[in-house]
Amino acid sequence: MNFIMKLSLALATHNEEANIEACIASCKGLVDEVVVVDGSSTDKTAELAHKMGARVLITSNPTMFHINKQKAIDAATGEWILQLDADERVSPELAKEIKKVTKMSEGELEEYEKNLPEKELFKRHEKIAALPSVARNDNIVAFFIPRLNFFLGKYLRYGGVYPDGVIRLFKKGKAHLPCKDVHEIMEVEGRVGWLQNPLQHIDSPTFSRYLERNSRYIDLLTLELKDKFQIPNPKSQIQKIILFFNYMFLKPLSWFFMTTFRHKGILDGWQGVVFSFFSALRFPRAYWRAMLQS
Repeated sequence: MNFIMKLSLALATHNEEANIEACIASCKGLVDEVVVVDGSSTDKTAELAHKMGARVLITSNPTMFHINKQKAIDAATGEWILQLDADERVSPELAKEIKKVTKMSEGELEEYEKNLPEKELFKRHEKIAALPSVARNDNIVAFFIPRLNFFLGKYLRYGGVYPDGVIRLFKKGKAHLPCKDVHEIMEVEGRVGWLQNPLQHIDSPTFSRYLERNSRYIDLLTLELKDKFQIPNPKSQIQKIILFFNYMFLKPLSWFFMTTFRHKGILDGWQGVVFSFFSALRFPRAYWRAMLQS
């Protein structure tokens, strides 16, 4: 009898030797194969992944990291695919839930989704994420997983950070990354459900780690801004002035107050306030970089 590969773990990595083993280990007993697409790491990421039993594919390291994520997804052979980042961990509770839903019939999945404890919170997040609408009679082929982000010693639950739903579990061939934007959401051919147990994201255990990751997002925002600086019509100076005030003052101030107070980031303590502040700073930092490079 032929063995059917049930669940694949797909990872894209670059210099993640501090994370790769713990990530793969958290999926032990859950997945049937591990596929790692490594962007020519200069550390031991590929070696450690191979040691953990992964099939490792070496490639370049594009600025748009989703390109390598999609390569990993394409290389996976399972009926279901769990796509993770190296700094994410699957808890025993989440692993149990993943096993459960991948064995359910469509009717069982419908009933499961109706009884989610945080259903209303998840639905509000889904609207913010602007998930493309799909036909109501389509089957559930993918799942959002709520994510807890670890920042300077604490998992953040306020400031708009939670549930931070990410589509990470899906049937092969039913979801893909367009690879156009770092914050893009997966395009899914069918309906998307939710899982209940959160994915643990060891995002920023140290401030230097946070600044390193944040700098990559700022680089991509900078590329978008550079195009806006190239305005050939007579109104260009007025538009540039508006752009300056928008990115240097309006956007950062509105972001900080919205995340700190409206979304109650202050309830996460000093970590929540610091996170909101430096998240807001990405706008003027990106503007300054774009200006210097134009």
